[in-house]
Amino acid sequence: MLLDYIPNPLVIPVGLAIGVLVAAPVGPVNVLCIQRAIERGFWGGVAAGTGAVLGDALIAMSAGLGVGYISGAVQTYRGWIQLVGGAALIVFGLRLLLKQSRLEQSDSSGRMATFWAYWQDIPKTFILTITNPGAVLGLFAIFGGIGSFVSLRGYIDALFLVAAIAVGSLAWWIFLALIASHFRDRFDGTSLRAINLGAGVLLIGFGVVLVGEIGLQRLGFPTFTI
Repeated sequence: MLLDYIPNPLVIPVGLAIGVLVAAPVGPVNVLCIQRAIERGFWGGVAAGTGAVLGDALIAMSAGLGVGYISGAVQTYRGWIQLVGGAALIVFGLRLLLKQSRLEQSDSSGRMATFWAYWQDIPKTFILTITNPGAVLGLFAIFGGIGSFVSLRGYIDALFLVAAIAVGSLAWWIFLALIASHFRDRFDGTSLRAINLGAGVLLIGFGVVLVGEIGLQRLGFPTFTI
């Protein structure tokens, strides 16, 4: 019976490690998470990271359940997917460059806004995650080779692995938001403006790299993906 099923004990720690390793490399969502945590506080940073968690979970679910046609579709339409992701990064970067810089303060009762006040960032980082061909193909590659060090005995083990990846990813975003928000009191409007400018330039840079890579591929040059 399902309730009597005991998953492979290695699945959860391996999944947690994969979740952290997938989320931790410096990239667009890390930049957004740090910027949001400094500007809006801890929950602003967590909200920004939650979209990436959902994106990673969706990709891992597809890979874990053996939905191979998704990987094939990503390979086939990689240029278009990358173009959408790069364009989104450029738009988000431009918005940061143009936005008014202001540290959000607590209300009259001394409370900061909650997680749900910043839900608008969740679909943004979700889109950035699922339109990154490198992240999609990377997770499919991880699932393809995971059998060499942990045995998945069926779909239930795969679901436990996906859940552990999501928890590991979320743990990273909580940690990053906690660190960034801890130092937010050291910033004022001027320094926040500098952070927004830097974050905006980085996002635009990431976007330009993704879009430019498409042109390099067509010219036959070796490329990489963020």
